[in-house]
Amino acid sequence: MSGSTLELTETDEAGNVTATYIQTSTVKRNVTRIDRIIPENSQKPLKALLDVFLPAGYPESVTEDYLPYQIYDSLQAFSSSIAGLLASRAVLEGVGVGDASASATGALLLSIFQESMGRVATILFAHRLGTSLEPECKMYRLLADIFNDAAMVLDCLSPAFPKPMRILILASGSVLRSLCGVAAGSSKASLSAHFARWGNLGELNAVSFEPKNSSQETVISLVGMLVGCLVVKVVITPLATWTTLLLLLTLHLATNYMAVRSVCMRTLNRQRANIVFACLHKHNRILNPKEVSAKERVFERDGILRDVDDNCLGYARIGIPASELLQRLGETEKLTKATNLPDGRLLQLLDVFEDEGYVLYLEQPSDMVCILLKKGSDTAVQLKAWYHALLLARLVRQGYESEKKPMDMVQSTLVAVRKDWERVQARLGEAGWDLDTAALETTSGFRVSIRR
Repeated sequence: MSGSTLELTETDEAGNVTATYIQTSTVKRNVTRIDRIIPENSQKPLKALLDVFLPAGYPESVTEDYLPYQIYDSLQAFSSSIAGLLASRAVLEGVGVGDASASATGALLLSIFQESMGRVATILFAHRLGTSLEPECKMYRLLADIFNDAAMVLDCLSPAFPKPMRILILASGSVLRSLCGVAAGSSKASLSAHFARWGNLGELNAVSFEPKNSSQETVISLVGMLVGCLVVKVVITPLATWTTLLLLLTLHLATNYMAVRSVCMRTLNRQRANIVFACLHKHNRILNPKEVSAKERVFERDGILRDVDDNCLGYARIGIPASELLQRLGETEKLTKATNLPDGRLLQLLDVFEDEGYVLYLEQPSDMVCILLKKGSDTAVQLKAWYHALLLARLVRQGYESEKKPMDMVQSTLVAVRKDWERVQARLGEAGWDLDTAALETTSGFRVSIRR
């Protein structure tokens, strides 16, 4: 008896075997048989349940810091759901539930006022800080929950105040929730882009991030509401309510802090660039993203320049308008139509940086480094400018360049930057840093074109 055998192996995007198909043909009986063999690990009920809440191809489809972040994020969502029920009860008391003198029209007008205030706050917040949400996504992810928790506290305080004051307090809570929505939405989008490895951004958002639609958030919030139903029945007195609320909010913020601390970003924003370049200047070593994540602060002063020992060296502003540079060069408080620049410093500065994609100037005694970006400057140009700014601030603080004028200091450090930058850029890429995504500008930057 003779026959033939054909085997098909089916795998998912991560390369894991999901099924094996074996076709066996027997010539004598003219029979073809196909057997389907499923790996034992894929048949386990627990794995099948977890697959519903994890992105396809996990863990290969996401970065290593995805799981710890999601664990902490789930814990914070649980505590937030229970605290939210306590706050909602206080709001209902504030609008008059149980009060015979309260009217449905008054409650509706209050709701409209809250909604209007929230929408105005959303527009203003997005306009003012929209550019900084992505570079500082870890900070704004935590700040979003601080806004949300502050809104809950205001909601619980509202019943203790007379009605006119109560309206203002509830409206303030609505404003804080709107700020939370803007900050959380943008920061979560940036985090999902960081976690995604296979271009699976849409699927990762659906599974993990979007609070109203994600599988993980839905289950956690559901469990939180079920537990919260028991809590609101047991916790009745003001003392018990405030004790429970403060404990829940403490847990909420603590788990949020641990969540953002567990994220290891690969883009170089201002703070991470400071840490990397400061270590390079002193120890000639490039830190990788994981090492920098352990050193960076969640909240950091915008534009500060620090050395490897965490000492302040000065401040830097990148992407400034040309008018600001002219003001600092002319040492005038306000730029006029005919501002005289002493010593022709503008032309001298433009000559120094003629072959660069940026123009840099050090203002003393404020130790403020101003970076003007030329049209077409990419991420590499911005990183080079920040590297130059930190090197200049470090040498000035150490006194190496104290005997020189600011223009001479800028020019001498530019020579060192030009000599080292290509090698530095290559080492950054080797250490795992994303050099294609710009993350240094936290406001809408300006670009200039120079013609002579």
